[in-house]
Amino acid sequence: MMTSILPKLVRVACADVRLRLAGVALLLLPAALQAQTQVHLNPVIAKLEAGEIVYGLSTQNLALSYAREVARAPADFMYVDMEHSPMDFVALRTFLLAMADKQTMLRKGNLQPDVALFARFAPPPDESEWVVKQALDLGLYGVLFNGVDTPEHAAFAVSTMRYPQLRASPYPEPAGIRGWSPTNAAWAWGVSSDEYRRRADVWPLNPDGDLFAIMMIESAEAMSNLDAIASTPGVGALFPGAGGDLGLSLGVGPGSPELEAAFGRILAACLRHDVACAISANTGEDVARRVREGWRIIRTTVPAANEGRALLGE
Repeated sequence: MMTSILPKLVRVACADVRLRLAGVALLLLPAALQAQTQVHLNPVIAKLEAGEIVYGLSTQNLALSYAREVARAPADFMYVDMEHSPMDFVALRTFLLAMADKQTMLRKGNLQPDVALFARFAPPPDESEWVVKQALDLGLYGVLFNGVDTPEHAAFAVSTMRYPQLRASPYPEPAGIRGWSPTNAAWAWGVSSDEYRRRADVWPLNPDGDLFAIMMIESAEAMSNLDAIASTPGVGALFPGAGGDLGLSLGVGPGSPELEAAFGRILAACLRHDVACAISANTGEDVARRVREGWRIIRTTVPAANEGRALLGE
């Protein structure tokens, strides 16, 4: 008799344990959700807020197998160059979704990816509204704006990334002009539409924002407007790239003293206005040198980044 009752008692006991564990999980869920809301989903922003150096890669390769590699690369962001390659939004969307790494989310205990996806596009900043709208609606975390020559360019670029602000918003300017259609982006980020609206604003203008606006400095005109561009609300970083376009505009070649002096002026403007400054560095020694100079975002390669970190003792 006891033998026949025993399995039932075990099942009842196990069921009771499961119910108790479920109850504990429900009690812990609000705390977990609260912790989630305090974490920047954009790892670039999280690291800049923490005072860390940010490392990034660039590509024109939108293969699915490469998306998986990128998601676990020792970097903080990848930007897709669609200024000098076809503007293929279908491939960009597939690449972004393929970068979703559930193991990373499980390890971190939140929805922040290890590597944020940015992109830059062909249209100049004053013609970029439609392309930014489509890019952000896919779920991108940032946009690089090529050829930003004036503060008006910078302000318009920022406005294309912002939704129109509610009346009570403490950050009303630059006024947002992005149209409301968050379904795909919210899905890609793993949040509700309301939570996406709260987070889908530019940092550091909005401290809770998870979108990052990078202004590329590529002309002599931009050099004459550095302070005005750097002080435009919503600008996250200035970036002269590798200096090819900037050097041509200044009439000098790569590695020239004039171009290096221009880099120094860009960095000084960033430091004056507490804006992150980005630059390209293709060797470990270059990476280490730029970090020591004060550049906070380094576009590089994985081997060069690792070598630079080693030289810096990171």
